[in-house]
Amino acid sequence: MKNYKNIWGLTLLFLVFSACNDDFLEEKRDLTGMNEQVFQDPAMATAYVDYVYGLFSPANNGRNQIWDLFGGFEFSKNTDELPGGSALNQPYSHVSFTQDHALEYFGNRMGGSIQNNTWTRMRQINLFLENIDEGGLPEELINELKGQMYFWRAWQYWDLVKIYGGVPIVLKAQNPIQGDPEETQVPRSSTKECIDQIKADLDKAIELLPGKWPSSSWGRITSGAAAALKSRVMIAWASPLFNRGDDVSRWQEAYTTAQNARSILESNGFGLFSAGDLETGEAWEKMWLQKVDNPEAVMIYGFNNRTSDQTRKNNGWERACRPREINGGGQMAPTKQMLDAFPMADGKNPGESTVYEYDPGKFYKNRDPRFYKTFVFNGAKWPYRQNTEYRLWNYRWARSGDEASYTLESTEQNPNSSGIYLRKATDPNATDEDNFALSGLAVMEIRFAEVVLDLAEAAIGIGNIQEGLNAIMEIRERAGIQNLDGTFGLGMGMGRDQAFAAVLNERKVEFAYEGRRYWDLRRWLLLDDTYGTTTRLGMEPINGTRRQGIFVVVNPNLYIGSDDPLVSDGGEDAILADRTPDDYPAGIESEEEYLDYLYENYFQIVLKDDLDPTNNDWVFTWYPEYYFSGLNQEVMTASPYLEQTKGWDGLNGSGTFDPLAD
Repeated sequence: MKNYKNIWGLTLLFLVFSACNDDFLEEKRDLTGMNEQVFQDPAMATAYVDYVYGLFSPANNGRNQIWDLFGGFEFSKNTDELPGGSALNQPYSHVSFTQDHALEYFGNRMGGSIQNNTWTRMRQINLFLENIDEGGLPEELINELKGQMYFWRAWQYWDLVKIYGGVPIVLKAQNPIQGDPEETQVPRSSTKECIDQIKADLDKAIELLPGKWPSSSWGRITSGAAAALKSRVMIAWASPLFNRGDDVSRWQEAYTTAQNARSILESNGFGLFSAGDLETGEAWEKMWLQKVDNPEAVMIYGFNNRTSDQTRKNNGWERACRPREINGGGQMAPTKQMLDAFPMADGKNPGESTVYEYDPGKFYKNRDPRFYKTFVFNGAKWPYRQNTEYRLWNYRWARSGDEASYTLESTEQNPNSSGIYLRKATDPNATDEDNFALSGLAVMEIRFAEVVLDLAEAAIGIGNIQEGLNAIMEIRERAGIQNLDGTFGLGMGMGRDQAFAAVLNERKVEFAYEGRRYWDLRRWLLLDDTYGTTTRLGMEPINGTRRQGIFVVVNPNLYIGSDDPLVSDGGEDAILADRTPDDYPAGIESEEEYLDYLYENYFQIVLKDDLDPTNNDWVFTWYPEYYFSGLNQEVMTASPYLEQTKGWDGLNGSGTFDPLAD
């Protein structure tokens, strides 16, 4: 096996190298030729593959554009995770292909210049696969390189199919300048034909790739990563978006695929990250911080903390999450709906536990350990390198007014919009240098936990309900949920649909803010109830709702004034000498008890309903046509031979392509 260097570290170096290597990039200039030397030299052939990794890789500070190849967290704005308007939740001419909701990701026809878009990425992959066998390189090296390219072709096709359904299948490098129009004008294939092609490519990748790379090459695609992607695809193919008739044979195929993925991964040392105290959620939090040989990390995007313009590729997540008050970006605004989704410490939903009473005034008490590793709220600690005792204070108080209408003042400078911050995957040793931008933490695009929950969902799909619930319990045990009833709070006697709801709710918590939620809602047709799936699973649709936050407000009955009432310099009218005293009041012996004391005696929780647009009685609006996107006007004009998606307007009337047809 070739001892590659770390793929994500070398991708940037290769891009720098290739920019001044005329021979290597000759074919990328004019799209008419191919330098045969590329496929005769091991280093250059490997560099070509590394270049393709780079095409799928986020840019410096590009964290918000991944965990979804296209759209980043714009998709999350169509869920209960994040607020805000997007192209997909506006009440306008919703089937018009001239609007932004006809997503542009499909890509335009290739021209004479090179751009990093859908079909040029596909061309580079096909070009490699057509030529690599002709250069006389060692068979082992050829297989490893081809395996990675088959994976990326499947990845690209799945990214298209999950949005549009069937798309043109192009398996040879097209030449847009000298090519025969009959060969370059490829019609849309059926969705099933595309799924079959994705499966074929991933099967080849599984066959050709190693199960594990040396530590020096950690981050390259493995056979397990290919199997896990296939599991993701087959779970979606079995879900109601594609499987309207609930064909159990699809669930059976998904089950077999997930079983195989788990087997391959476990035989190569992958598994749930469990280093650390499970009961406190320490292990769950630590898994984000281990860069190399992380058993949870099935597929990653890598970053570094370099500062050179040519090689830096910093993870923008840390900066996006940290408060502006300490020079972070303050961009992430988790919703109250997501706070409420996390169970209590015994795994029961808030208000349903007989052990832990839920108090909305102390919403943070006795929750799933993942709650404290996912969110930061008023009074919670959130350390970083320069301040290991940093505590978020973002309460507000009434500056003036009366009970009908108070004018609020915030103790936090330039607070975020929801009153809740996102802690997940942030580093307690992060540095505030360069405004928290110098983060090199990797992002796990596929985690082992996803394979476990794929297996759970597929098992439920074929009627093995207890097997599915057992897999959910594995996730809950690692999370640190208390097992007081023998089921980690799941309960007994679930039917198939109740069990489906349980696994989707577990995914909602486990994968919160990892870019999974929108695709789960979409594949289960849960964004509205047009197809009855929200009713069937006992869930509320997102359609017609408003995403909300919270204010933590000092009780106006105790104080109204201009100065902060909970700090020592708050003036003579301050109602508390110091919110972080050296000595606690009588009867208080810990930080946790003191925080409870503050919430019981000084704070009130007030609903914040200005996260979503406030004009014209705005509510989230979803149309069933959006479950499969239409092709936009630019694509249809440049490629009029393509069929428009049914339900969408096209050049010559309504679309005719049915994503659900065989």
